[in-house]
Amino acid sequence: MKSKLIRYIAAALVVVCYSSCEDFLTQVNPNEMTTDSFWKDLNDTEGGLTAVYNQFRNMDVMGNKYEIPRSDECWPGYARPSTTNEYYMQTFTSSSDGANEKWENIYKGVFRTNQVIKGLKSIEDGLTTDDEKLEWQYQMGQARFFRGLFYHYLHSSFNNGSVLLYNFVPETEEDFNQPLVSADTILKFIRDDLEYALGHLPEKWIDYSSNGSPSNSSDLGRVTSGAAAAVMGTSYLYEKDYTTAASYFKQIIDGGVYRLMDNINDNFTANNEFNQESILEIGYNLNTKVDESASSAEGTANTYNMLYSPIGGYRSVYPANWLIIKYMNDPIDSADARNIVSYEEEVDGVVVKKQRIRKYSLRTSYSIALIDDVDMTYYGYDPIADANTFKNLGTSYWRKMTNWETVSSEKDLLQKSGINYRVIRYADILLMYAECLIKGGTDEAGVEEALKYINRVRYRSALQLLGAATAGEYVGSTYDEVDYSAQDVMEHLMYKERPLELSAEGYAIRQIDLRRWGITKERFEDLASRVYWADQYVFLSAATGKNKTKYSAILKEEYNPDYTKDLSEFKQAAVNYREDDHAYWPVPTGEVTANSMID
Repeated sequence: MKSKLIRYIAAALVVVCYSSCEDFLTQVNPNEMTTDSFWKDLNDTEGGLTAVYNQFRNMDVMGNKYEIPRSDECWPGYARPSTTNEYYMQTFTSSSDGANEKWENIYKGVFRTNQVIKGLKSIEDGLTTDDEKLEWQYQMGQARFFRGLFYHYLHSSFNNGSVLLYNFVPETEEDFNQPLVSADTILKFIRDDLEYALGHLPEKWIDYSSNGSPSNSSDLGRVTSGAAAAVMGTSYLYEKDYTTAASYFKQIIDGGVYRLMDNINDNFTANNEFNQESILEIGYNLNTKVDESASSAEGTANTYNMLYSPIGGYRSVYPANWLIIKYMNDPIDSADARNIVSYEEEVDGVVVKKQRIRKYSLRTSYSIALIDDVDMTYYGYDPIADANTFKNLGTSYWRKMTNWETVSSEKDLLQKSGINYRVIRYADILLMYAECLIKGGTDEAGVEEALKYINRVRYRSALQLLGAATAGEYVGSTYDEVDYSAQDVMEHLMYKERPLELSAEGYAIRQIDLRRWGITKERFEDLASRVYWADQYVFLSAATGKNKTKYSAILKEEYNPDYTKDLSEFKQAAVNYREDDHAYWPVPTGEVTANSMID
């Protein structure tokens, strides 16, 4: 990996300021890895920041195709009941692509931010106007944010937080040979960068319309002080410092910049991107850059649609059975008008207008596709069952990050997608804040307040609310009237609210949640013991006008002696998972081999 990164750094110097490339190559030895000649003014450093944002867009930074199977969220694609997916089976090693690709691409982000930081420092003394100084501050805030963010990802993902620390621009091969430093040292470095960003970035770059969509297009996607506070709070939550974490989350809540969107689907599709619920978001589009292939790692589009979708995609990850069942049973509030569906039915030759309660919750319907979700379409199919899918024991698929609303197949987009990836949503902040209020399930004094913030997330999707109506914010809504303890609330967050709200989103949310709660091994063991079968589904086909049957299409969690197909999950993970080997990614073999400072 080291030689690859050295070549990358050399190439990156040319990318930063393309307009001055010709002059640079005639005046400076291209074999000297120095950035000094590039940084002339704030336009140059802004170009460097663009390179940082572009690296953040690289899909291996999020690593969903590795991180989702590492958690309890998915079955890894086609061919039940067998799989060879090493991440799902918990047999990955330091040689696995997941560890190596993630490590390399996050460190590329670190190197790019260090170049920008060095460049900004080199031009600081030449700035004269207040506008220039403010712009310099904003650029440095963005660079420090990203360096802190990239190290937060490394600390959260690799080697129990002990990784390589680069707070400078490496200029020789020897500079790359750095030792692993302690997790505490990395954590302090992260927080120093994020604290700087928090104090030097604006709270917002754009204004929002009354429905929460952005009202101007300039500066869309730039990071803010709110993003810095969110990552800072998360870093404290991961260390179980609930009081400090809560202070950062409350700062976001009280700031008034962010809100829950009325329609949860605004967080999953190309509609209303960079909306008021989005705290950190990666922008994509379908505009191909010069010399960019469809699968380019640094392209403007992504291929999350191919990862998730069964129609024109690779369906590499399905929702896990337990998650499907939870979604199917997500309780709606039948008193909420948003759950009333109007339809027409012909009775004795007369078209009659009728109403009914929707089949599944809004959150369920916009998160996953189910064959009997009669209130939704799917890639133009109505009913959904007419789609050429829900077969080969596939009972559900993620709608998130797919183009099910706008195309008939993901192939229509040449297997690319322009849907933005939401990394941190305001809903996540509310749920993490609720966890802080009950101190991970140990503080009874925080229960009522925690339920209030959880219910804000639930109310947005017209779900039944938790606790007593007399203590609730939403008059006229239905509450479950359960007397919750702090541990009850914590278990609800762990096994229902967080996975249902945030599945397949963010940066390895579920994998890290399981680890920080200390339940990964027991979770796999529990899920491996569960028994499922899948019932047939009979429907009236719009294509033929006749009844059709799809077999093994509706999931049931129970034993059926007449059902012979194997729908079990996580059996290999339950046996193979070892905390020392699998809770974090190991330092990749490529790094260990190339770095003389690592034993």
